[in-house]
Amino acid sequence: MLALRLARGAHPLVQLRRLLVAAASAGTGFLLLSALGYAMAHPDASTGSVLRLLWCLAPVAATVHLAVAVARTDPGTRPRPGLAAVGLGPGRLMAFSAVTTALSTTLGSLLALLVFLHLRGDLTGTPFDGTTTAFLAADQPLPLPAALTLLLLVPLTASAASAVALRPRIAGSGRTVRPRADAAGISGAPGTPGDPAAATTGAGPDTDHPDSPVDPRLPAPPLPAPAGLPWGTAVVAAGLAVESYSSRSGAAPGSDLTSRFAGSPAGVLGGWALTALGLALAGPALTHLCGWLLQAVRPGALRLLAGRGLQGEARRIGRPLGVVCAVASGAYAVATVYAGARPSIGPLSTFGALLVAGCAVATLFTAALETKQARADTTAALLRLGAPASVLRNAALLRAGVLLAVFGPLTWLVAELAAVPLAR
Repeated sequence: MLALRLARGAHPLVQLRRLLVAAASAGTGFLLLSALGYAMAHPDASTGSVLRLLWCLAPVAATVHLAVAVARTDPGTRPRPGLAAVGLGPGRLMAFSAVTTALSTTLGSLLALLVFLHLRGDLTGTPFDGTTTAFLAADQPLPLPAALTLLLLVPLTASAASAVALRPRIAGSGRTVRPRADAAGISGAPGTPGDPAAATTGAGPDTDHPDSPVDPRLPAPPLPAPAGLPWGTAVVAAGLAVESYSSRSGAAPGSDLTSRFAGSPAGVLGGWALTALGLALAGPALTHLCGWLLQAVRPGALRLLAGRGLQGEARRIGRPLGVVCAVASGAYAVATVYAGARPSIGPLSTFGALLVAGCAVATLFTAALETKQARADTTAALLRLGAPASVLRNAALLRAGVLLAVFGPLTWLVAELAAVPLAR
């Protein structure tokens, strides 16, 4: 009840993001119910039914990814002073986020069920006839347990993923560096004994080299780079290999894919999924590399500000960027295969592709909003120090430009490599 009241009293922009999650959940639920209806209408085409269900995994993953991104930017999940005193500690906030995500996705699933029942004619009579009702199985009773099982897939997965993403971090579980200035003062080592400012700010001997004091005139040490680039490259290569191998086998019956994809659609989907996973793994490392490139070769204040900001937000924005690159490369590959030909992809496949693309773009914008919220204190401090607002805008444009310069050619390269086996 508390989660429902807090969700109802949120800001309109927060409610809009939750409505986006509900809409994505509704679209994914409708695709799952359509796969169930096709299986009911074609009991002999088990391969085609399984294939349609496999194609629904991409919208499910995109919807869950969007739900987790929205949960991370929800202001109700941030620890604030006084909440722990009334029993809303980090664990309760995590549960609140999971419940809010479950409410949004369940609302979308219920909407999908109502629309599906309306199209079948179970509510107000059949609104369509002919081939349009082929995937609805309007002449057969809908198995409600199977439909509810499919509709619960997105709410359960999204709420569990949100709880895992926002779980409380145990203090001291990660690698922490303890300042040695206070220790130096106690033991009588060289330095400033008993200086509270040094003990607080970390000034004093370096942690790794105690005999070398920290020089404030030296630049800050580089931020540690994410270690996903080798794994991401290997997974992308594996995905392209699976896609190339699958293009040599026979097409599965019962699919609505065009004959231009002269291969197994399930293998093509698996290869694309591996490619998307590899780009998501490599995205943070590539974003960190973009920040390093901005600071290379005698950078000025603007390049330093943009580069350090990009390195600091590499893990937060890199994965959504990788997913958007995977979606864009898939769309480019399909456009290359269909060059000069009329596509014969069915309406449900088109709807699913648009749903995945929309969720990927919405997740990227949500991650960008999260990085803006995370930089709010730093931005306010720079403005208090007298930094012009134009410098902050130019730094943001510089970050966007270098990301486009690196991820754009990468998307084109992956798309060209993916389109080669499909166009044979």
